[in-house]
Parts: sequence; C-alpha cells; structure tokens
Amino acid sequence: MNETVICAVGNVATRPVFLELASGASARFRLAATSRYWDREKSTWTDGHTNFFTVWANRQLAANVMASLDVGHPVVVQGRLKVRTDVREGSSQNWTSADIDAVAIGHDLARGTSAFKRTYKGETATAGAPSQPEPTWETSPADPAAQRAPEPAGVT
Repeated sequence: MNETVICAVGNVATRPVFLELASGASARFRLAATSRYWDREKSTWTDGHTNFFTVWANRQLAANVMASLDVGHPVVVQGRLKVRTDVREGSSQNWTSADIDAVAIGHDLARGTSAFKRTYKGETATAGAPSQPEPTWETSPADPAAQRAPEPAGVT
C-alpha cells in the first residue's frame, strides 16, 4: 500500500487518554517534536519549529502506553502519518490535524534510561506476574548443557 510511514522523535505533550471503543482498546496523546540547530552567531543550540502530532495506539500497544508514558517523557514513535483538513462549525477557517497511527512507541534512550517489563497475551500491562517465566538468555560458559538451545515444549 502507499502509506506514509514516519519515525518521530519528541516529548509526550499531553497525558495519554485511554478509550474503550467497539473495535478494542485505544489510547491517544500529543507528541511535540522540536527541531534543534546550531546557531553559529550565538555559538549555542537553538530550538526551531515545534510540530505537534496526535499519536494513536491500539490494542496491547494502548495498554502499554497507559502503563509506561507520562507528560514530558522523551519518546520515539513509528507509524502511519495521516494529515486531515476540515472546516469547523461556526468558522470559515480550515483546521488541519497530523495524526500518527502508531506501530511502535518507545522511550528515547539517548535521553534517559527505561526498565522493560514484558506483557503476555491476554495480560494487561498492569496485571500481576507473567503466566510464563522470562527466558534465560545468559548462560554460564562453564556449563556446556546450558549453551544448547532448549527443546520446544511437546517435542520428543
């Protein structure tokens, strides 16, 4: 399909809002993406124009957004860009909105740290302990049996 896929880096500008729709869970928030440039005359970094996007997350991504993001958090958002133009009631002015239907959202680790917690199918981001244990990827070099890949369940 011919869609415009973008990656936007910025800050969460509004508190995420959770919506339970007929099509499933959805969350939205505003993203502020400000360009920065080096001003040679002042010998300092200067803020440029700020673009605002409404970011939409659906299903499990929506639940994870609600559990993970707050105003001011630096994030990276990847998704489909949709620009809409409309005329509002009682006004002759055009109204334009730039929305991102998010595929992936994460904290910008160039600007801070984050702790990852995996969610499992059917589990919300704030639910209790996972139904399956987290796999152990680190192995001891002294234990050759630990270096083999584990057998899939049900295979003999």
